[in-house]
Amino acid sequence: MNKKHILYIVACIAFVGISTIACAQNQIDKQGRKQGHWIRTDQNGAKIYEGDFKDGLETGTFQYFYPNGTVRIRNTYTTPGRICTHEAFDEQGHMLAKGMYNQKNRDGEWHLFNEEGKLVKIANYRMGIKEGLQVIFNSAGDTAEVSNWKDNHRDGRWWKRIGLKGSITGNFVKGCLEGRLLEYGEDGKLVRDGHYKNGEKDGSYKYFEDGVLTVDENWTDGVLSDRKVLLTTTKKEYISTFAIAYFYPKATTRSIVVKMDGKVLNCQESVETIYSRVGNEQFVTVDKKNRIAACKSCIQGLTKDAEGRDILKLDPTPSFSVFPDEDCMKMIQSLQRVDELDEN
Repeated sequence: MNKKHILYIVACIAFVGISTIACAQNQIDKQGRKQGHWIRTDQNGAKIYEGDFKDGLETGTFQYFYPNGTVRIRNTYTTPGRICTHEAFDEQGHMLAKGMYNQKNRDGEWHLFNEEGKLVKIANYRMGIKEGLQVIFNSAGDTAEVSNWKDNHRDGRWWKRIGLKGSITGNFVKGCLEGRLLEYGEDGKLVRDGHYKNGEKDGSYKYFEDGVLTVDENWTDGVLSDRKVLLTTTKKEYISTFAIAYFYPKATTRSIVVKMDGKVLNCQESVETIYSRVGNEQFVTVDKKNRIAACKSCIQGLTKDAEGRDILKLDPTPSFSVFPDEDCMKMIQSLQRVDELDEN
């Protein structure tokens, strides 16, 4: 047998071997079901997925790929086509998620990771529904939030880190805050102590600064009934915000508060401190340049001074002219439009 005959026979054997391998994968049975080993590629020949089928169902280890060839998803089936361990990766091979699928639903405990491979969340599921413990971690790896879930809603005790050492604790029922909520600052001192009903503030709600009560509120089904704020005059006293008309600076760190009855209080707190306590539900800054804030109900509209400039009308009337800034003018115009619509 000469050399040409030998090369021909070798080529034929190789061709038969390759043909046999090709026939051994990507097979479909008479019922149209995928069977055996399958490899699917895109138009450029890059692998899309590779794995085994049994009667049309994925079985064993089944992998999906990025165009660069790295593994995107690895599913390892314990029950063909139904239950599998799922692992997801980025294009650099870092794991992004790991958990169980049951009939294409997340089931049981799942771990989620960031691009650096650090664990950022542990969540529990029941057939695709969030149920059970959920823990979120910050970039330093410390616990940032712990909550319980039921039927895709927070349900049960809840804890969340604020800053490095601060925290909030509360309770959820069917996704709504219910009962008492407590917040502590970095120094471990109480910052907030409030109550909720059906997700709305209800009952007592208190705020503290350096352990001192500064705002004492009462709410009814999400509607503010009263808010008393700490003001320091000749003594420390709590004044209802419903009794305050407006306030403005007396000095950098002091202010004048004018009450609805016209009484004037000399306060040791700054305008900014008072504004942070009274809140923006009732009050608005009417002149940013001169740091003047007023209760919305005290704003009566605009008038003109002797030079034709717009002056804000307040009740009670101040002993000085208030020149509203641009934002205040827009608010007054908006209120006027609402009044006109109500009249029509």
